[in-house]
Amino acid sequence: MTLQADIGSTHIAGSAAADLTSGLSSRPIIIQNVTPIVDDGRYPIKREVGDVLQVHADIFREGHDKLAAVILYRRLDQSGWREAAMSCINPGLDLWVGGVELEENATCVYTVEAWVDLYESWVDEVRKKLDAGQNVALELIEGTNLLAAATLRARGADSDALGTILKSVEAGDDARKAEVLLAQSTRDLAARYPDRSEAVRFDRELNVIVDRIGARFAAWYEMFHRSQGTQPGKGATFADCERRLPEIRAMGFDVIYFVPIHPIGRSFRKGPNNTLNAGPKDPGSPYAIGGPEGGHKAVNPELGTLGDFRRFVRACHAHGMEVALDFAIQCSPDHPWIKEHPEWFIFRPDGSIKYAENPPKKYQDIVNVNFYGPHQQALWQELLSVVLFWVEQGVKIFRVDNPHTKPVPFWEWMTREVRARDPEVIFLAEAFTRPPMLKMMAKVGFNQSYTYFTWRNFKGELIEYLTELTQSHDKEYLRPNFFANTPDINPPFLQTGGRPAHQIRFILASTLSSVYGIYNGFELCEATPIPGKEEYLNSEKYDYKVWDWDRPGNIKDFITRINRIRQDNPALHELENLRFYPASDDNVLFYGKMTADRSNMIFIVVNLDPFDVHEAELSFPVAEMGLADADTYQVVELLTGARHLWRGAKRVVRLDPAVNPCEIYRVGAWESVDYASPCM
Repeated sequence: MTLQADIGSTHIAGSAAADLTSGLSSRPIIIQNVTPIVDDGRYPIKREVGDVLQVHADIFREGHDKLAAVILYRRLDQSGWREAAMSCINPGLDLWVGGVELEENATCVYTVEAWVDLYESWVDEVRKKLDAGQNVALELIEGTNLLAAATLRARGADSDALGTILKSVEAGDDARKAEVLLAQSTRDLAARYPDRSEAVRFDRELNVIVDRIGARFAAWYEMFHRSQGTQPGKGATFADCERRLPEIRAMGFDVIYFVPIHPIGRSFRKGPNNTLNAGPKDPGSPYAIGGPEGGHKAVNPELGTLGDFRRFVRACHAHGMEVALDFAIQCSPDHPWIKEHPEWFIFRPDGSIKYAENPPKKYQDIVNVNFYGPHQQALWQELLSVVLFWVEQGVKIFRVDNPHTKPVPFWEWMTREVRARDPEVIFLAEAFTRPPMLKMMAKVGFNQSYTYFTWRNFKGELIEYLTELTQSHDKEYLRPNFFANTPDINPPFLQTGGRPAHQIRFILASTLSSVYGIYNGFELCEATPIPGKEEYLNSEKYDYKVWDWDRPGNIKDFITRINRIRQDNPALHELENLRFYPASDDNVLFYGKMTADRSNMIFIVVNLDPFDVHEAELSFPVAEMGLADADTYQVVELLTGARHLWRGAKRVVRLDPAVNPCEIYRVGAWESVDYASPCM
């Protein structure tokens, strides 16, 4: 028994010298439920320059000591931390919050650090004892020692100020000591120089991609370049496209998006309406990239030269717009890569190259690269060089074709590498796919995402989907770009609803989201379909077209007004501030956006039925507007300029799709508005 006792004593003594906390999950101060966070910190959140990143956390420890906490933040490429104070906004739940203003277009890192605030803990204890009439002579000595320690940590004028206070404390009686040590000015100085030697830091460093404003607020115009000319049967040039820029800018667009501008292959070229046998003068699909003239770094000679393209980019910039290019990772069978790097492609047992398929659809004019194998590094680097080549030409936005059919790790790598070289670059994912993959594309680095908006037409489904996008966890990383139509998507609502349907979908796309787009021809209400399909008949994907951009029935004036309203009202520059409000008719959608300070409040009511008149009683959120039920408020209907003085929440509206499919109300001081006048 004695021997066993001796062995036990030796074991305990050895353990005392070791770190007793090794392997434990808990810490002396608990920091948990840190938000915002995506997948436990695996992927970054997204914000824009000028945003305030609000960070929440649960922070606590045993007992009654007072805590202090900060947000630590820095640029990813820097080592030194900056910090912003956090405060406890709910002591019962130990909920802390703080904010960091994001000033740079960069990738930043943030985390949370907390420590025991020894001086505030002392203040709390002494006050309680004084209130109870207890003697605090020893506590005053402890407080003096804490202040002396803070004085040693202080710098500059604060050091002098604390030294003066300390002398005053040491020279006074107990009453004077208590008065000085408990003074708010003393506490404020001591708080600047806490003892953080035992501080605890959250065990993860979280990333935030801080994009430029154009990632959140923009109006895209998809220009099919070959159809901007005036001669039937002949493709347009960059110069033809440039001539259309004043008109497009006048409508309020700030991004010109080009489908691929590269040489088009001859092998298996598609004819009109996607037929298999093209004639000698048929242009083929611009997505069949590559020919004798070059591949992804070359320009289709029909459009002009690389110098002509650079001139077009400069012209866009001069008009206050920028260029987005389609980045499609696919090749025609004539692409130079196939001869130069056959290992990048898949060949069938008979020696033929494997073309693209999505059974039963076949794309004989396109072959896909093989992302896997020993050639992976060379292929990835070449694709990166393609993007960087066009960045050198002045392009800072890329719409990526079908990214969900390429490896997720590739996109994480690609977007990271490009962002490290130029953080202004924006990637839009055309990921019409299953929701988990669509969301994954956003998580790994895409700045914007196509969505399912195109197929959401009815009130309930619009509210449900937009609430998910703007109020759920998705808003931390996914920015929805609402395209009302695309060259591939001519939805039944537009096919059958005519001019009112185009106005309805335009107002929804441009005001529900803060970034949206249309494909040229939408402004003309073009919607002739291939029977039974969501595709355009005689599509310019496979043929030359000449448009009359002023043909009767167009909605260019309407688009211009809406875009001017968007520009002039900061509430419409945001996404997460979208809220839906009651409207008594199921065909009437009522929603609004307000700035945080309520200086700009916009409310929009839309008739979702392109055929019939609907009347509804609306309920304005007077409390959210900062008003009492009996208050009178000023309203301007921005499309007509009509002015009103209203009181209370209820208002009845009548919407005729042929006359006023929507109304837009600005609440607040009356200002000069002229949106009712066409501005071309």
